[in-house]
Amino acid sequence: MLEAIAKNFGFSKEGGIRNTQFETNEEDYITKLSDKIRLSWSEKLLTGYFLRAESFFNFASHIDKVQKIDGKAYGAYGGVSLHQQSHGQSFMALFQNHFYKKGFFLLDEPEAALSVQKQLTFLAILNDIVKKYPKAQFIIATHSPILLAFPTAQILEFKNGEIRETTYENTEVYAVTKNFLNNKQKIFDQIFSE
Repeated sequence: MLEAIAKNFGFSKEGGIRNTQFETNEEDYITKLSDKIRLSWSEKLLTGYFLRAESFFNFASHIDKVQKIDGKAYGAYGGVSLHQQSHGQSFMALFQNHFYKKGFFLLDEPEAALSVQKQLTFLAILNDIVKKYPKAQFIIATHSPILLAFPTAQILEFKNGEIRETTYENTEVYAVTKNFLNNKQKIFDQIFSE
């Protein structure tokens, strides 16, 4: 769904800003779904970013190529090649240097590269953006109980072919995490038993 929204908005399937147009492969189901949805805003957002965790390596390679041509591509990522940083550092460079304006931001599992502490740092960055640019919109697909806890988040759960709004405490990821933290040994005894 997130990839279809990104395609409909004009983002490359691999991620980046709207004028970052490169693709290593196009999956037909995304085009079919994208053709079936329509995006609408009370005030249209023209800028933004699509982070797709599984293709971020390809995106970083693309930025290296663009840097060789124009010498300016690294500026939006802290001035350093994303490949010269750890996975988590490159994600944080993106968040800290590129998410600075009103825009439409699609993030597909941003926690994939982030430690627990960096997820908390990301929440602080997200909070700053929302305060400075109240019309900025984020759609984040996540399995992180930390990111999911963002205080003003509207949580939509995809389950059994339906999309429904829910509360943080009613999400599966919250229940599983809470159960694990409260019953670690009992769970270990169950999953490691012979």
